[in-house]
Amino acid sequence: MKIVVLEKQVPDSTEISVDKNTGALIRDGVPAITNPDDLAGLEAALQLKDADPSIEITVMTMGLPKAKEMLDESIARGADNGVLLTDRVLGGSDTCATSRALAAALEKVGFDLVIAGRQAIDGDTAQVGPQTAERLGVPQITYVDEIIKIEDGKITVKKALDDVDQIITCKLPCVLTTLSGMNTPRFMNCNDIVDLMKEDKVKVMTNADLGLDPSLVGFAGSPTSVKRTFTKDVSAETNTYNLSEQETATMIAKTLKEKQIITK
Repeated sequence: MKIVVLEKQVPDSTEISVDKNTGALIRDGVPAITNPDDLAGLEAALQLKDADPSIEITVMTMGLPKAKEMLDESIARGADNGVLLTDRVLGGSDTCATSRALAAALEKVGFDLVIAGRQAIDGDTAQVGPQTAERLGVPQITYVDEIIKIEDGKITVKKALDDVDQIITCKLPCVLTTLSGMNTPRFMNCNDIVDLMKEDKVKVMTNADLGLDPSLVGFAGSPTSVKRTFTKDVSAETNTYNLSEQETATMIAKTLKEKQIITK
């Protein structure tokens, strides 16, 4: 069985700037980490491998050449190998173009199960996983909080929603998107770190390897763009109310409903 975990290297800071011309994040000089939801997905895959050592885990990302460091760290955690999609042609891809490139790469390397984080902390769109599944033409289960079992060519998971958990069984191959709170990612281990020193386990792929029309990826293939960026003004002004306990409860409930924090 082959599991491919999709990862993204994201800025480890909220103090980032944006290119005013392109709307893209300027990452130079900003520390980078593995997206938390993706790390949970890797840990979920590693737990499956703990139970069945025959499972092969590939970590895959699309990004700058320095993203290889993230893949190496994931291999040092226990993944078998990595795939880095990096090419100037792919730069500036939105979720639509990113999913197109990832799906093409997945078809090249093969998979039985794809695990992606629910969303990245630098974009919060939660679109890449589902879009990739659609391009591959396979089922998807989002907001996965636990992988319960895999047997007879099917996977059973727990999906966590705001007010209910769902137990879902799906045929393989499929795509899962995972929540960061589902587990605690393990640390890198010495043996795998030493192995990395002996052998480069990350395969680099360019758009030429994917065989995609350059007009369908990168900025050229991205139908969405950032029109304007700005910092939201924060005011210290507050409103004070003198209400009874019942009036206070009613007002709080009304406010939470207006903000869609609660629905009832």
